[in-house]
Amino acid sequence: MKRSKINAVIKDFEKLLAEYKFAIPPYLHFTPEEWAEKGHEYDEIRDNMLGWDVTDYGEGDFEHLGLALITVRNGNVHNPKYTKAYAEKLIMCYPGQVSPMHYHYSKMEDLINRGGNEIHFTMYNATSLEDGQLADTDVEVFQDGRRYFVPAGTTIVLKPGDSVSLYPGYYHEFVIPENGMGPVLIGEVSMVNDDANDNHFLNPLGRFPTIEEDEPPYRLLCNEYPPAKD
Repeated sequence: MKRSKINAVIKDFEKLLAEYKFAIPPYLHFTPEEWAEKGHEYDEIRDNMLGWDVTDYGEGDFEHLGLALITVRNGNVHNPKYTKAYAEKLIMCYPGQVSPMHYHYSKMEDLINRGGNEIHFTMYNATSLEDGQLADTDVEVFQDGRRYFVPAGTTIVLKPGDSVSLYPGYYHEFVIPENGMGPVLIGEVSMVNDDANDNHFLNPLGRFPTIEEDEPPYRLLCNEYPPAKD
């Protein structure tokens, strides 16, 4: 991805958050120059990869296969220094974008439509956490206090205010329809997030984009922070 595209996506995300009056922590406004001056008091942000995250899954097709995220809070299953047992994310998706079919080995999460467009979820059970194939079995859906079953591969629609709970081994993919309604703001509330070890994609994908530096960064991504200034 070009840096100019990443910068534009982050600015769009900021506008969407302002539209829905969702205030974000101060560190999300730090410039790269300000990050260069920050000391160890901000280690939790660096160590747990909090902050801005724009990904095309390494495929170079952000318009169709991509997400913009903010990890607002997170624990760390690999570092006993951080004892939070939960995580929170904000996600922006444009119409036509897909978050591809995947499940988590350990993480349980709620995904919430906070405003804007609809979210179209397609869901399957995994045959097992180890085997990782699509099972042809009914999927148990937990949606805003309602528990029901749907056939494998059913698509459910989350309108603003709706949410769905996803358990380990629940394959899920979502797409934002091209219906003239613009992007969607999604909230994620979950157990600790461990992208390096807990995600299983039906078709293996990368995690971060390869960046072409065609202009200076507007905000640093969560994997770009410089070391703490002593």
